[in-house]
Amino acid sequence: MNVQTKHSLHDQLRAEASIEPDPVPTAAPKKETQVIAIYGKGGIGKSFTLANLSYMMAQQGKRVLLIGCDPKSDTTSLLFGGRACPTIIETSARKKAAGDEVKIGDVCFKRDGVFAMELGGPEVGRGCGGRGIIHGFELLEKLGFHEWGFDYVLLDFLGDVVCGGFGLPIARDMCQKVIVVGSNDLQSLYVANNVCSAVEYFRKLGGNVGVAGMVINKDDGTGEARAFAERAGIPVLASVPAHEDIRRKSANYQIIGRPGTEWAPLFELLATNVAEAPPMRPTPLTQDGLLGLFASDTVGRDVKLEPASQEDMRGGVTVEKPSLEVVYDTV
Repeated sequence: MNVQTKHSLHDQLRAEASIEPDPVPTAAPKKETQVIAIYGKGGIGKSFTLANLSYMMAQQGKRVLLIGCDPKSDTTSLLFGGRACPTIIETSARKKAAGDEVKIGDVCFKRDGVFAMELGGPEVGRGCGGRGIIHGFELLEKLGFHEWGFDYVLLDFLGDVVCGGFGLPIARDMCQKVIVVGSNDLQSLYVANNVCSAVEYFRKLGGNVGVAGMVINKDDGTGEARAFAERAGIPVLASVPAHEDIRRKSANYQIIGRPGTEWAPLFELLATNVAEAPPMRPTPLTQDGLLGLFASDTVGRDVKLEPASQEDMRGGVTVEKPSLEVVYDTV
């Protein structure tokens, strides 16, 4: 390759790299089925939010499929009154060992208009949860996933999007938009910020998924989650208060998002906002930006980093060792 050709190729690559990705569409998704991935820190209340949201959507006449993609397989437990739902992965393994095929009735179950299933995961210490997600979706495609006629498909994912399996909907454009569930604590907002970072990363690679907004769960009114949403440029779709009645009923596997009940307006609003919120391109915060949402006495922001020395590492004693570096006399 001559010098002129090499410079020309470099110029072409620079020109391509300088092209900004297409803007995130602001209109409602045009696909007949909205596939929405919900992310959040473990224990933050994704399953609680999704069970009540899917139930309310079904009561509003929508066809809803809820798919649990958390290896704990607890997404559907609230919907089914605490009963465990047979997972796709364990059912597939059992059927394969018996020489049988998996049928939709083996893995998908209904309650009051909501269709639900669990992908599941490997036994503890015996496999990768993310790889299990990939295997589960491969089986769903064989069962006709792309041919099902639902208005909404809700996917419950762990916020650990650094793993390829859990980042699947974002990386492969399997959903139109993402919703994050967080609270007024640093760890849940750290996870929410990671999800926003993943969306932004794949947008730069040509992806189309955007963040529709945040659901604040166990909101105690301190305001950190709302401040995060504002800084990240995403709307708050609903705020579920830290209320004893909600905690008690959820602990007893009761659906509170029923039409005509005390908490119905909250989930009616959430259902509307989830349906109508456009996918947006978020602005992830830096680590210092996240810490800045909290008071310094809460996160220890005033602590200074003091570099360690070899003396510190050796308990205050250092031993000078001769260098192996060869030094040549200059002429």
